[in-house]
Amino acid sequence: QVQLVESGGGLVQAGGSLRLSCAASGRTFSSYAMGWFRQAPGKEREFVAAISVSGGSTYYADPVKGRFTISRDNAKNTVYLQMNSLKPEDTAVYYCAAATTYLSGSEPREYDYWGQGTQVTVSS
Repeated sequence: QVQLVESGGGLVQAGGSLRLSCAASGRTFSSYAMGWFRQAPGKEREFVAAISVSGGSTYYADPVKGRFTISRDNAKNTVYLQMNSLKPEDTAVYYCAAATTYLSGSEPREYDYWGQGTQVTVSS
């Protein structure tokens, strides 16, 4: 069992940056691939980024490529999402998720554990 807690969300102007963190409980964090998803009001949850168990492989959704960076620190049981050049359309609740696989994909059903989410609001 893994418990995930996101933090770092907030209100930022367009063009600004935020770094989200997701802290995991348990001693097996390093055996989970991790992902970030987001959900805007009235829309389905969508994939943002994923990172492999080792951190050596990453994967991004097209809308965030070149602006967002996913990373992890297995010693701290934490995964991060650095978000730069934020746009109003990035406004959403952001969720981290853990998958019992080496590198997870873009489908929510691939993930076994989810955090409660953190709100990111980008003003124009």
